[in-house]
Amino acid sequence: MNESLNNTTLKTLIDKLHKEQNLSKDEWVTLITGRNSELSEYLFSLARKEQQKYYGTDIYVRGLIEFTNYCRNDCLYCGIRKSNKDLHRYRLSEDTILSCCREGYRLGFRTFVLQGGEDGWFTDKKMIHLIQEIKKHYPDCALTLSIGEKSHESYQAFFDAGADRYLLRHETYNHQHYSMLHPESLSAAHRQQCLWDLKEIGYQVGTGFMVGSPYQTAEHLAEDMLFMKELNPQMIGIGPFIPHHATPFASEPAGTLELTLFMLGLIRLMIPKVLLPATTALGTIHPKGRELGILAGANVIMPNLSPTDVRKDYLLYDNKICTGDESAQCRRCLETRMKSIGYQVVTARGDSLN
Repeated sequence: MNESLNNTTLKTLIDKLHKEQNLSKDEWVTLITGRNSELSEYLFSLARKEQQKYYGTDIYVRGLIEFTNYCRNDCLYCGIRKSNKDLHRYRLSEDTILSCCREGYRLGFRTFVLQGGEDGWFTDKKMIHLIQEIKKHYPDCALTLSIGEKSHESYQAFFDAGADRYLLRHETYNHQHYSMLHPESLSAAHRQQCLWDLKEIGYQVGTGFMVGSPYQTAEHLAEDMLFMKELNPQMIGIGPFIPHHATPFASEPAGTLELTLFMLGLIRLMIPKVLLPATTALGTIHPKGRELGILAGANVIMPNLSPTDVRKDYLLYDNKICTGDESAQCRRCLETRMKSIGYQVVTARGDSLN
């Protein structure tokens, strides 16, 4: 970080972002490279005001159900990549998934997130039936899918079956950087097209990126911000890159708490009404990471509703927290944590105002 950059100049840029909700690529780069602790505190104070202006001190919870760790892809950073032969693979049955929803509903969850690898065993027909069953039993709940790149037709079929939201991180906008993190079979262009398809169909769309991924530069982050501004999603999920021991990036350094929080604050000012999670990865790199994320402008947390016996097998990165917690225990813990910083967990679908 360049401490010599004048803080007044940098604060002027933050004020401009606050007012106009946009910056040029060069301005993004200047802010990101010039950041320091004083500037961060200024940013976070504005981000909290924006978040509370639209959402008060309410924190929305999403019940995460990690239903399969099979994946056809071989992304270089991911612990469930198909080349990881040491991983115990699992798929949850429809009955087990519905049981997770039942427990989550009892605990007050009104959004369920079905997340998994790109697993061909879960055909469109199986997914459609599963979506319909969940919506039949819990019509007042929002259903979010996070199952990767699909065809426009598949996305449409899931939407028609009752899926409300779709999470698909673009990971990095820059095409060259994307190719450094993924196998040749995957492209940034296709992933971004998937997001435009989802938006066109009518989903509440979520995207996002890893902070501090290998080879990432401030220019890459600036391009991510410009892309997200153009996409204008309802949700943005970012978290620090954390290496996994069974991947080619095992020895790469993790992304930092400090830069992740700074990017959260910038996103809140750029798209003030967006839903912004304080991710599990944030809680993994710092004991109070999720609280700090909320204080930087986030307003969503995503506790795990998966059966405890499979949680240790859905490790996208090492040392993930809450792999042994019961759902109820996790919910109570988060309520206490949020209360300690002046926020409260609410029972609501928590639709985006964006």
